[in-house]
Amino acid sequence: MYQVKALNKIAPIGLAVLDPAKYTVSEEAQNPEAILVRSAEMHDYVFNKELLCIARAGAGVNNIPLERCAEAGIVVFNTPGANARAVMELVLCGLIMSSRDIPGGMKWLETIADDPDIAAKVEKGKSQFTGPEIYGKTLGVIGLGAIGYQIANAAVALGMNVLGYDPYLSIESAWRLSSDAKYVGSLEAIYKQCDYITIHVPMISATREMINEKAIAQMKDGVRIINLARAELVSDDDILAALKSGKVARYVTDFPTPKTAGAEGVIALPHLGASTPESEDNCAVMAAEELKAYLEHGNISNSVNMPATFMEPSDHVRICFFHQNIPGVITAVLKEIADGGLNVENMVNKSREQFSYCLVDVSAPVGEALVEKMRQVSGVIRVRVLG
Repeated sequence: MYQVKALNKIAPIGLAVLDPAKYTVSEEAQNPEAILVRSAEMHDYVFNKELLCIARAGAGVNNIPLERCAEAGIVVFNTPGANARAVMELVLCGLIMSSRDIPGGMKWLETIADDPDIAAKVEKGKSQFTGPEIYGKTLGVIGLGAIGYQIANAAVALGMNVLGYDPYLSIESAWRLSSDAKYVGSLEAIYKQCDYITIHVPMISATREMINEKAIAQMKDGVRIINLARAELVSDDDILAALKSGKVARYVTDFPTPKTAGAEGVIALPHLGASTPESEDNCAVMAAEELKAYLEHGNISNSVNMPATFMEPSDHVRICFFHQNIPGVITAVLKEIADGGLNVENMVNKSREQFSYCLVDVSAPVGEALVEKMRQVSGVIRVRVLG
């Protein structure tokens, strides 16, 4: 029986993926083999020795200590694409709000709500909230993954000219991208040509504050920027200065900070990108399925700290082990298996930077003595046996 700890409320449809005959899910689990989490902060979390994996029901994993998990052989999953449609719809909303000052108009209307002459005042005052239509304008989409390509296609359908940039564009996304969207080879092309720019890239050291003074200087005057990815992708000081000068007409963000919340020209949303019941259900189901595939068969998909690895389930005993990506480790482990009188029936090994993961199906049961010998091999991080 696997113990699964839920650090946040997880949609019931996701929990239903886990067979109650094999899994116990609770918020009180003391020594769980797995954790399901959404936004709970885990950087100070003390890992119990039984913990094998953490499944994040969402895309962002900045609440999880990825390096510490990898060093302990704990797989961290996320759910890319599960909330893509919800985010795409909010970006479309952001496009409209950045063009026509709908939030400002609604706020102004509240100030005259009790005026008996409200109709006349509306007709007189509405011109201060006018703005351009998005039809025929050029949208730049930075990042064409599960969210970005959907935004590009939707914008094309709305009559926009679309430029997309993604140096890591997958074949799958490329096939799904509308033929009417134009792929460009540099960020500079996006900056120089686009009336609107929306950002959909992960927050890593290379993308931190990628929208800064230098980038903004290359953009068209009056550009409108939408950031529903991560606050740290945009420099607060530089975007506020650009708004003040008029270089940037509007900044829409789903990640308000003390500097941007309430600032002139900023439309700040309370992290609503994935806040739909459909998105929460999709994320919960995907996280539970990832967790289940790993615990029961050793397979890894959508991990942010370990290599994607798959081997068909079989009736053989399966050895799963993490190791440092250095020469000699696999050879030493296979020698221990052979010395233990076991034949290797199937095997796959995958690497990701300094870590590797290996699945080995063997012909007979694996004793604890053999497991301990494999654990003692230099470079081996963690070993477990299934079946």
